[in-house]
Amino acid sequence: MIDWPSYNQSLVRRGQVLLDYDVLDGWDHELSLMNHGKVGEPYAYPDSFIQLLGYMRAYFHLPYRQTQGVVIAHAITKVPCIPDYSTISRRVNKLDIKINEKLGNDIVIALDSTGIKVANRGEWMRHKWHVRKGYLKIHVAVDIKRKRILSLEVTSEVHDGKMLSKLVDNASSSSAADGGNHIKGVLADGMYDSNNNFRYLSRNHIKSGIKTRSNSKVRSNNCHARNMSVVKQQANLKIWKRSMSYGHRWMAETAFSSIKRMFGEHVTARKFPNMVKEIFLKATLYNMFSRMA
Repeated sequence: MIDWPSYNQSLVRRGQVLLDYDVLDGWDHELSLMNHGKVGEPYAYPDSFIQLLGYMRAYFHLPYRQTQGVVIAHAITKVPCIPDYSTISRRVNKLDIKINEKLGNDIVIALDSTGIKVANRGEWMRHKWHVRKGYLKIHVAVDIKRKRILSLEVTSEVHDGKMLSKLVDNASSSSAADGGNHIKGVLADGMYDSNNNFRYLSRNHIKSGIKTRSNSKVRSNNCHARNMSVVKQQANLKIWKRSMSYGHRWMAETAFSSIKRMFGEHVTARKFPNMVKEIFLKATLYNMFSRMA
């Protein structure tokens, strides 16, 4: 049951975060650290302030020029100097944005992928003029308990199964003893069904909740863990799903749905590295909102 008063307050706090100029408190100190030993023209704006502008632009779907206007209208008396739109664009695309969620031990993650349009063209325009701008493919690992993204990769047309090891490695990049993540289990659909993935999970002592293909056979040259999973699923798929809590795999779909509702189904950047940066920016903001809930 949803606690509506708490949920409403979390939505109010989102607006506070997006227009929170507390980052200005450490303006001089952060700039001094960034410019220490720097060759050439010194930075005029700290990364924390630029990242705040990036969050604001992504959530409110603002072009860079309007982002500059928001700063002028709301913070001209607080910000020591106002960046122009080209500076905002250049600095946002140079930010080192990483998924840095540290949740601890016994984490179960759900893996999935989705497509994001690289342009905001309508379907009618695509069919009428035979214009195909294509899609980006976003691969994520989502903690099923807290619904936060622990790992994210952006590709063009890469098969989902090839991304499993990279997603899991990134999600558990630090040991739990050091405040990192210890992955206990992985939930994924049949796109991740391969001997290599089962071997990888078995080697790392991770419980595999991968749905095997319906025509799978037990073979002597298959991974033992995959053979055991095939036997259990073909004996009684419903029991296997309950034992693995396989239904929680939809938490990845929930994350995709939330991101697309908040930020739209396309990117505004035109260069691939900038598209990746934009998606990471949106993912970190999504995680920030999830912590407020």
